[in-house]
Amino acid sequence: MKVRAAGFTLIELMIGVAIIGILVALGGVVGRRMIENAQAATCSSNLRALGVGLQSYLADHGNTMPPLAAARASVSENVPVIDNTLNAYVDDVRVFRCPGDRLMAGATGTSYYWNSTLSGQSVANLSFLGLFKELSRIPVMSDKEGWHKHAADDVQILYADGGSARGVKFITEGAR
Repeated sequence: MKVRAAGFTLIELMIGVAIIGILVALGGVVGRRMIENAQAATCSSNLRALGVGLQSYLADHGNTMPPLAAARASVSENVPVIDNTLNAYVDDVRVFRCPGDRLMAGATGTSYYWNSTLSGQSVANLSFLGLFKELSRIPVMSDKEGWHKHAADDVQILYADGGSARGVKFITEGAR
C-alpha cells in the first residue's frame, strides 16, 4: 500500500492563488469606489460650506449676489472670484478645493465655477439669463470639471433653492 505524503498538489495551490487574486482584485475595485464616493461627499460638503459662506455674504451685502467672474486662469490674476471673495465667510479655505481635483484648484485658486450671470442680482429677483426665475433651476456654483465620473452627476451643482444631486443648500426660506 502506497501512502500519500501530506501537502497540497500543484492544482490545489493554483486554485488557492487564483481565488486570492480574484478577492484582491474585487477588494481594489470596492476600495477605489469607496474612495471616489468619499471624495464626492466631501465635494458636496464643500459646496454646502460655500453656500453657507455665501449666505453670510448676502446678509452683509443686502441680499445682493457678489459681483464675481466665473473663474480666473491663474491665482496671480487680480480678479474677484469665489475664493478671494468668500474666503472671509468660510471657516476653512480647503472648501475651495474638491478632493477629486488634482490640479485646477492649485493653479486657479478653486475647483468651482461661479455663475457670473447672477453677479449683482438681488436674491429676491434672482433669474438665470432672464429665462429661469425658479430657484430650483438656477445654478449658483459647480465643479469646474467632471471629477465624479462614478456618480450619477459627475459635475456637482449648487442651485439657488439649495437643491443638488447631493442636497447642497445655501439660500434659506427667509431669503426668498
